[in-house]
Amino acid sequence: MSLLNDALRAAEQRQNRPEVAAAYAGQSQSRRGSRYGSWVVIVFLVAGAVGASAFWLMTRTGNEDIPVHVSAPPAQEAGTELQLESVAENDNTAEASQPAPEPQVVVQSEPEAREVAEAVEPQKPEPEPEPVRVEAPEPEPAVTTPVVAEAETAQESEAPTPPIKQVRETPEAIDRRVSRELASLLRSGEPRQAEQMLQELANVQVATASREVFARQMLVQEMPDRALAWLPESVTSGDAALRLLRARALHAKGSLPEALATLESSVPAVRQAVEYRVTLATLLQQAGRTTDAARHWSALIAEDDSRAAWWVGLAIALETGGETNSAVRAYSQAAQLPGLSPSLANYVRERLKALQAG
Repeated sequence: MSLLNDALRAAEQRQNRPEVAAAYAGQSQSRRGSRYGSWVVIVFLVAGAVGASAFWLMTRTGNEDIPVHVSAPPAQEAGTELQLESVAENDNTAEASQPAPEPQVVVQSEPEAREVAEAVEPQKPEPEPEPVRVEAPEPEPAVTTPVVAEAETAQESEAPTPPIKQVRETPEAIDRRVSRELASLLRSGEPRQAEQMLQELANVQVATASREVFARQMLVQEMPDRALAWLPESVTSGDAALRLLRARALHAKGSLPEALATLESSVPAVRQAVEYRVTLATLLQQAGRTTDAARHWSALIAEDDSRAAWWVGLAIALETGGETNSAVRAYSQAAQLPGLSPSLANYVRERLKALQAG
């Protein structure tokens, strides 16, 4: 410490001399200028590095700010240590050439050093408020009012759809529908329910189709009386199909004359009622009216000559009427056509042999 004090006193004495003071002042200014430039460069480098680091951290972490603390060594202390070392070394040599003690330099450059230190040390950022967590409001449901409005507008722009006219079901259509239902019930073995349905329909209309379905099924089941209950003459007189069913029911009961009277009351054309004409010709032949029977068979063959059974009917009517040659030709024609049952085919062959031998 004595050496340090002696060096300080010697430096003060030399400083009081004009030549030494001038020289010391020049030296101090030159060294201070170079030292000041170095600090400025360091400050800019440190500031650039700090800025780059802060920018990098900001871009990486999003909006969170990371405080950066930059600590710079006080310029005064560093300068003091350097100057003390220099004074201690120069004190061992000559007092005349000993450089000015650094404490004086520190005293003179203290304001500038303070300015440099303030420039180097960045201002501490104010503490930012803690982030407030704001909950995003739930998304409101999409408003569909505009869409509905547009749809309504589009519908208004379109031409109004005409109301669908409900076609009233005619009695004939109702009769056909009920007849299908009756057929289904009869196939299912429910005749009583079918008859009840027929009764309800017959109370409001004639129900021709429904009567035909029910009466035909009754004839198949060999119940002619039940069939006749739905085939009164007042109803059958205007319909060929119902007359045919009534005649069959009467014939099933053994009333051949009544059956023929029913059929002959109004005979339809062959093309319109083939079954009707076949039944009439057969019943006429059974009744011994062979000429009338042959006439109806001839009308049927004129319409379709490919039916072997019709030729047999004609041959029987001719043979019964005493027209043997015409009967042989009719039997021969029937034998040449397909469609005969085995029993009827044997009957045709026997009659041919008998008539040709005779």
